[in-house]
Amino acid sequence: MIIIGLTGSIGMGKTETAKIFSNLGIPVYDADASVHKIYQSGKIGALAIKKLFPEAIAVDGSVDREILGGIVVGNKTNIKKLEKIIHPLLKEDRSAFFEKNKNKKTVVLDIPLLLETKGESQVDYVVVVSTSKNIQKKRVLERPNMTEDKFKKILLSQMPNEIKCKKADFVIDTSISIDDAKKQVLNILKEIESEWEKLYLIQKQQD
Repeated sequence: MIIIGLTGSIGMGKTETAKIFSNLGIPVYDADASVHKIYQSGKIGALAIKKLFPEAIAVDGSVDREILGGIVVGNKTNIKKLEKIIHPLLKEDRSAFFEKNKNKKTVVLDIPLLLETKGESQVDYVVVVSTSKNIQKKRVLERPNMTEDKFKKILLSQMPNEIKCKKADFVIDTSISIDDAKKQVLNILKEIESEWEKLYLIQKQQD
C-alpha cells in the first residue's frame, strides 16, 4: 500500500485537493472529520476535554471548537494538554481506516499538522498544498468568524509554508484553478506509481 500524506497550512486549498484524490477513487482519511467525531457529545474526547477545559463544552455536551481554539491557539502548554487527549484517539481512528482499506493500492492521509507532529515518518510521500500569501489571507479572512488577529495566531502555531514546501516530496499549487490542481494530482500519482513499479521490479530481480 502506498501512503500519501497530504498537508498544508490554513487557506492553502488542502480540503479541495483532498476531494480531488477522493473523486479519483482514492480513499482519504480526513483528520479534521475524525476530530469532529471525537468532539461529539458523549464521546471519550469530549468527556476528557470537559475535565480539562470545561468552558469549551457547549450546552449539548459537545466541544465548542471556536472556544477551544481560543484556549489553545498560541498557548503551547494547552496545545500539549489537548494533544495528549486527541492523538491516541486519532491513532485508533486511523487504524480502523487502514483496516477498512487494506486491499487498496493507494490511500491518502489528510492531516493539517502532519509535519508539525513529525508524522512524515508514517507516510511514503509528503504532498504539501500551497498558494501565495495574498490568496491564502483572502481565503482565510472570508471564513465566518475569522479575524486578522486569529489568523495570525493560527499561522504562528503552524510550520511556515516555505519550510513545509522544502520538506515535501511534491507541492501542489492551488493558485490557478481546481482543474489545474487536478492535473498536478494526476501527474503526482503517475510519478509515484511509476516509482513503485520500478522498486517492485528491482525487488523481484533480487528475489
